[in-house]
Amino acid sequence: MPTALSTKMREKRARILSVVGLATSLVLAFSLIAPSVSAQAAAYPSWQDLQAAKSNTAAAAAQVESIKALLVGLQAEKARTEAEALARSIEFQTAQDKFDAAARRATDLQEQADSSKTTADTATRQAGQLAAQLYRSGGTDLSVNLLLDGTGAGEGATELLSKLGSMSKLVQRSSEVYEQAQSATNIARSLGDQATVARAEREKLRVAAETAMDAAQAASDAAGVALAESEAKSIELDQQLKFMQDAQATTANAYEAGVAERARLAAEAAAAAAAAAGGAGGGGGGSGSAGPGLGGGYISSQGWAVPASGRITDVFGQRPIICGGGSCSNPYHSGTDIGTGCYSPIYAANGGEVTYSGRNGTYGNYIQIDHGGGVSTGYAHIRDGGLFVSKGQRVDVGQNIASSGTTGASDGCHLHFEVRINGQRVDAQPFMASMGAPLG
Repeated sequence: MPTALSTKMREKRARILSVVGLATSLVLAFSLIAPSVSAQAAAYPSWQDLQAAKSNTAAAAAQVESIKALLVGLQAEKARTEAEALARSIEFQTAQDKFDAAARRATDLQEQADSSKTTADTATRQAGQLAAQLYRSGGTDLSVNLLLDGTGAGEGATELLSKLGSMSKLVQRSSEVYEQAQSATNIARSLGDQATVARAEREKLRVAAETAMDAAQAASDAAGVALAESEAKSIELDQQLKFMQDAQATTANAYEAGVAERARLAAEAAAAAAAAAGGAGGGGGGSGSAGPGLGGGYISSQGWAVPASGRITDVFGQRPIICGGGSCSNPYHSGTDIGTGCYSPIYAANGGEVTYSGRNGTYGNYIQIDHGGGVSTGYAHIRDGGLFVSKGQRVDVGQNIASSGTTGASDGCHLHFEVRINGQRVDAQPFMASMGAPLG
């Protein structure tokens, strides 16, 4: 039975082969060496092919054009997949924004309905109290009761009129309170119905947002494969092009060795950068007393970690639009910004499963973790090369999952941190403070 890892590798290999297929079709369009060769047989040129073509002027020229076409094809595929990833991530963010707006509307309507019901209940009690008072006073038969008691002309008549006036006001007040109670009841019922409809719409939008997130992740993965293919093959193709254009070179050995050396140095540089940023391993916790200004990775007694070190630079709610990286942010800021500086470690606020890891529109490079119980957290503007976890991976609380940057709609290196409850983005500050891991 194939493992999940082998399945992922086969899927990635299939996507890479699709890129190769596009590039090799371009080779045929430019190739002058073997016009009868089928598209299925076309492939990247080997160093032996170039060595053989080196001694033939026409063949060498054809190989130069073929290599140029391959480079163009790689860049075109890279640009296409990046554009696709951007489009899908924008759809994801739009769907999330619609869901959040619907969730806020449903909450507001329910709060208004509850408030109106409270008003109705209070008015109903007051109406009942006034009715009881009227009953104790004799109700509308008060004048008859007074006359039977012997109250008549003179000062007695004045007293009768006064009591009748008080009774009239009491009856009027009772009627007003009853009407108020009835109106508040009707409003509460109407608002409750609207809240029910809003909750149903909110659920539809939640499902749509989750579907859009999956599509954005798939597009981001495809763009990553195209980028890796482009970078890996471009190094070799560039060297092959230089070899074919170098009239002094007689063998491909030196150039081929140079390619291997470049690849080795690039791998070492990437590993060193990852190690400097904290690597992909667990990071973590630490000791200290609860309170503001805790270091990133501090784990509280409730089992939650401060996601990054730095002061709070922006809070949850309405704010001016920020543009950067070719895109602009939403006017409603859905997270808390922490001024981490560049290349600073970012930690998982709690253990869970990574549900998103990749490029995500205005968020730049983004990670989302599901902690269970309807709670998830998001981490945005991560630097290129700073994603240390992938979708489906389990992470521990306080684990170093990323390195901060300024990708997406950002005007400086920082962490945009979010908390989501049942899919809705909420203010992270009071939530994290309640978990013993205050931000900032």
